[in-house]
Amino acid sequence: MLNKLFIITFLCLINSNIFGENNRIIIASTTSTHDSGLINYINNAFEKKYNREAHVLALGPGQAIIVAKNGDADILLSHDPSSEIEFVNSGYGIKRHKLMYNDYILVGPKKDKDNCNSIEEKLLKIKNNKLSFISRADNSGTNIKEIALWNNIKFDTEIFTNWYRKIGQGMGATLLMANELEAYTLSDRGTWINFNKKEKIKIICENKPLLLNQYSIIAVNSSTNLKVNSLGAKKYIDWIISDDGKKLINSFKKNNKQLFYFNHH
Repeated sequence: MLNKLFIITFLCLINSNIFGENNRIIIASTTSTHDSGLINYINNAFEKKYNREAHVLALGPGQAIIVAKNGDADILLSHDPSSEIEFVNSGYGIKRHKLMYNDYILVGPKKDKDNCNSIEEKLLKIKNNKLSFISRADNSGTNIKEIALWNNIKFDTEIFTNWYRKIGQGMGATLLMANELEAYTLSDRGTWINFNKKEKIKIICENKPLLLNQYSIIAVNSSTNLKVNSLGAKKYIDWIISDDGKKLINSFKKNNKQLFYFNHH
């Protein structure tokens, strides 16, 4: 009788963990959504509406995907399309929803008066003239994008050069060094808007197709890890891709400038 009671209790606990609805959702998100304040702004609205806690792990895209693969997050919010597609195709994610976008910008010395016809042309000029360039070199989404842009013009960022400096720092520190040295760097627009030390640098290239920064949201597949809160993830994603999420994302501003643009369809 005791063994039978134990088994029934054990099965009830399993069923409550698997089929019950947990009040806590864990989101593995890239640092830019956290550092800009967007994810906390969105989550505050979600928590008030549904009385649920949304906890954020702010990581680089590579780290965020590893955490999600391990089942230590319920949702992945990232801006590295190739890794996200592989994540879903490998069975770790349910579906990839394009959620919003902003863009990258190339910044550099104010003394640079040339027009930017294309990002490739500008990077070639920097490379051929050995003009100082500061790389985050921290495996962030911005760093991944920067390397892809260099690869487009056949420059190997693994080769040591005097003009291409890797500092292994975040966006703020990278912009600070670029300003001090009057060097070039790639930045997300949100950090640039919030950055105050711009005495010697300005936007050099912007609004180019290759500089689009797409963010997507993915529910982690609970079949790979039973501790994933799939019901909570579905509720959050259904909400954020709705008109409620659209209004929140499009209304989020810093210095009276919109930082992200909803584009789910």
